[in-house]
Amino acid sequence: MRRSRTRHAVLVLVVIAAGLASRRFPLLLPEALGKYPGDALWALMVLLLWGIARPGWPVGRVAAAALATSFAVEFSQLYQADWINAVRHTTPGHLVLGSTFHAPDLLAYTVGVALGAVLDALLLRFSPWSRAPASPRASGAGADARRPA
Repeated sequence: MRRSRTRHAVLVLVVIAAGLASRRFPLLLPEALGKYPGDALWALMVLLLWGIARPGWPVGRVAAAALATSFAVEFSQLYQADWINAVRHTTPGHLVLGSTFHAPDLLAYTVGVALGAVLDALLLRFSPWSRAPASPRASGAGADARRPA
């Protein structure tokens, strides 16, 4: 089964909008969640991007790549050279790279990737967009059906 790149691209846009909204309107979410919904959505977006880049990969491999990417970005925040901090001080740089290492973010990324993996598995299983094209044998039309009568 292959993922639909179009569907995943639309989902990326939806997740970005939801993530930005979670930061812009934090009062709409329980205060106890803090900024973590945005972090989980960021990791979900990373999972969707891996699904676009590698539509034929199994869900577990996409999830592992997304979690590794998310963790790598978080741990990269321990590196504080002037040049990377200048990038992080731009809006796109901050949205992609973050700014300060915060270990609890790793849990939020794990939750986002786990939820995304479940969603991805469900989409692959039940979405007609993700189904492999039927082979002639699967439809009952074998080699005989291709021969002229």
